[in-house]
Formats: sequence, structure tokens, C-alpha cells
Amino acid sequence: MKNIGFVVVAASAISLASCAMTVPVAVISGKGDVMRGTSTAAMSGGSFQVAGKLNGKTVKCSGTYDAFDTSVTISMPVRCSDGRKGFVIATRQASGIDGSGRVRLTDGTEADFVFGRAAAEF
Repeated sequence: MKNIGFVVVAASAISLASCAMTVPVAVISGKGDVMRGTSTAAMSGGSFQVAGKLNGKTVKCSGTYDAFDTSVTISMPVRCSDGRKGFVIATRQASGIDGSGRVRLTDGTEADFVFGRAAAEF
């Protein structure tokens, strides 16, 4: 079984005025490893980043998304500091700032993630 050195997450395109909205993100592997970070939606666009220790090595993953996309489910590309890449699929709750999703990397690595209030618990 592959180690999960994964990625992140994602957040919400909410209605934005002139400020940014940042929410916590937590990515959880099948082995229980947790990466933590944030997702920010702003007028200039959306971005997310997470980091965590896996097998003694720190891995960082990040990506961008269209902060004006109001779809319930969105897909975002992700790249990690160890060279892996893939996609994040995030589904938002009605609030637009809370939700969950799945990370899939091209090497077969998969992980779940939460963002918003649920991520603050990790």
C-alpha cells in the first residue's frame, strides 16, 4: 500500500466583496496521517495549501481555483513539493465555506479532506 503524501484541499467560491475569506483545510490519509493548511477565496482568485510530515519528511501541496465558480462541486489541480500532482474534487455545503472532498494523485495516492468548521477540529 502506498504511503499517502497528499494534498489538499480546497474551499469555496463564495460571494466576495473586496476582501478575502480564508478557511482551514485538513487532509486525512487512510493511514491516519493529517496535513493541515488553508484555502483562501479572494477577488484575485482562490488558492489552497497544506503541509504535513509523512514518513519523517515534510510534504507541501497547493493549487488554485476559480473563486467565482459557484458550483456545488468543483475540481482543482494540485501539485506537491515531492513532485506528485493530481486533482482535488471538493463539494461545498450550503454555507459555501464548509465541505469535504477527495484528493487523487497520478501515482494512485488518494486521501479525504474537509474544509471550514470541520477542519478546525484537526
